[in-house]
Amino acid sequence: MTTYRIAPSILSADFARLGEEVRNVVAAGADIIHFDVMDNHYVPNLTIGPLVCQAIRPHVDVPIDVHLMVKPVDRIIPDFAKAGANIITFHPEASEHIDRTLQLIRDHGCKAGLVFNPATPMHYLEHVMDKIDMILIMSVNPGFGGQSFIPEALKKIAIARRMIDESGRDIMLEVDGGIKADNIAAAAAAGADTFVAGSAIFGKPDYKAVIDAMRAELAKVGQ
Repeated sequence: MTTYRIAPSILSADFARLGEEVRNVVAAGADIIHFDVMDNHYVPNLTIGPLVCQAIRPHVDVPIDVHLMVKPVDRIIPDFAKAGANIITFHPEASEHIDRTLQLIRDHGCKAGLVFNPATPMHYLEHVMDKIDMILIMSVNPGFGGQSFIPEALKKIAIARRMIDESGRDIMLEVDGGIKADNIAAAAAAGADTFVAGSAIFGKPDYKAVIDAMRAELAKVGQ
């Protein structure tokens, strides 16, 4: 039986009330807090850094999943580990030495993962599966919240699921971008087990109702 995890992205939260927002969304049933870091260099947007991670850490007991959309990545990794991140993922294009960056994340006590944009090939995984704890498939182009799901991502999720199964390793398969109750089951059927949702949750008045609706859809998968 697959364990499904809902990971609300605070990119869509009310930043003036961030502590309250993360507490509320965990109380509503979130399993992970997804933390989007953009540098206005690798992606055309600027968001939040380690100080914000450190600020929300005391508010929640669930894992904080830091998605680094920054280039270069190595310099900032220790800062996020120190700030309380549990999982750190990055884009292969943003690292000169992917194996080294994965090891750096693990050396700082965090789980490590690679992120694949819609047009990024999956071959980067072939020689580093032993250092991977999470694979994140982007179902939008990174940089902005509120975009629509790209259906082609379902094929990449299926490829990643096959690679995970063949490796025999316990690797989370996360999907991020345009996820909501009406497409979460398709992503799960393709093989995803962890679902990032931003505006679909934080853009609604009742977080629990949205998360419950997503779980109800996930419960239908494989029936």
